Amino acid sequence: MAAISLAATFAPFCSAQAEMSAWAEAEGGRMRLVALAPDARGKIRAGLQIEPQPGWITYWREPGNSGIPPQVTIAPASGVTLETIAYPVPKHFFKGAIEDIAYDAPVTLPLSLTAAGKDPVAIDATVFIGICRDICIPFQANLAVTLGPAIQSHPQEEAILAAADAALPKPPSADFKVTAHAMSPDRKTLSLTLTLPDGGSGGVPDIIVTGPSGYAYTKQIGGKRDGATFKTDIAIGKLPKDYDLSGKRWSVLVIDGGKAMETTLAFD
Repeated sequence: MAAISLAATFAPFCSAQAEMSAWAEAEGGRMRLVALAPDARGKIRAGLQIEPQPGWITYWREPGNSGIPPQVTIAPASGVTLETIAYPVPKHFFKGAIEDIAYDAPVTLPLSLTAAGKDPVAIDATVFIGICRDICIPFQANLAVTLGPAIQSHPQEEAILAAADAALPKPPSADFKVTAHAMSPDRKTLSLTLTLPDGGSGGVPDIIVTGPSGYAYTKQIGGKRDGATFKTDIAIGKLPKDYDLSGKRWSVLVIDGGKAMETTLAFD
């Protein structure tokens, strides 16, 4: 929301012989790692829990005008590989000309990991996020867990990860989808036609288009709703120099009231 602080916050190494690391704490919030034992294929369900203090925010994968997207790095020596990070539905925050795409409440980012077969499995992660109020503070911590046998039940961890999955945007469906998209010849506007669900806001949905890494587009031009159909143009402020759109895949997140859908836009 404002200039990034010059001094990063480095939390100590936080390890636990359990399925949750200790909390790493900094001004403005705290975070920890939650994980379940690998399944028979070595797949691990995990999550990065982030709890901003009241009045603070932490960022989505594309943070907006400023801010720091979450970064998770797993030590190669641990034998664990990070496959994907998923993101629950964020909010839009505006302060003057500054736009943030972020979370102002506790959030858990689902992580998909794969273990190479070592027993016991130890996850050694370095996590770097931004938390922001009047200034934005880089927050880095080392988080580690050693996973117990898969036959044990861990209801607290399972509940945390199930709630994180439930907070993710849904894939497209018959009543909530993008039915058409087209980039203008000058690449300054992206036209979208959407089918919006019953029980949505009934007004203008929030739309976040993400293209090349580091770019998010949210400004709508001339949006019009006709029943379940919504048509709008998204302003494409800029693209990387000499960017070739052909064959690229962008993402679009549509938030309509309490419902959210995310899908891919293909440019052939």
